[in-house]
Amino acid sequence: MNTIKILKATIDDVIQLQLIGRITFSETFSEVNSKENMAKYLNESFATEKLISELNNPFSYFYLAVLDEKVVGYLKLNTGEAQTEKEDLKALEIERIYVAKEFHGKKVAQALYAQAEETALKLKATYMWLGVWEENFRAVSFYTKNGFVQFDTHIFRLGDDEQTDLMMKKVLS
Repeated sequence: MNTIKILKATIDDVIQLQLIGRITFSETFSEVNSKENMAKYLNESFATEKLISELNNPFSYFYLAVLDEKVVGYLKLNTGEAQTEKEDLKALEIERIYVAKEFHGKKVAQALYAQAEETALKLKATYMWLGVWEENFRAVSFYTKNGFVQFDTHIFRLGDDEQTDLMMKKVLS
């Protein structure tokens, strides 16, 4: 297998980002959510205009994981005012790390996470934080393995369904 490349996404990548975002979110959550709620979330969160706006935000960062010339995952980071919760402005939020199911276990998520940590250190963030659905045991385990600890919870709305996310953080030294 070739090396995983992590590339900073630009406006030119909006269609690839939209596609991998829809695929990975669907693969991860469609079995445990209604079709209506999934369709609403996918249509709103991965709308072209919304992604372009996020790609243009100087406080958000997108990275694509590429393997054998194919986009297999992505990372979205937020700093400052772009954070989805009002955390410390010196913190870095990992909003999304998603990998196509067929590439689970191939270190793609770990490569994306390494990019998040590198970005946090470069920006001199004091800590990284994220929200992860309490029932996404694979992701909770991944973040715990990487040194994150739970510090709170919050509600994530998927359509008309309220779900509990674990708020996790890792202090950077």
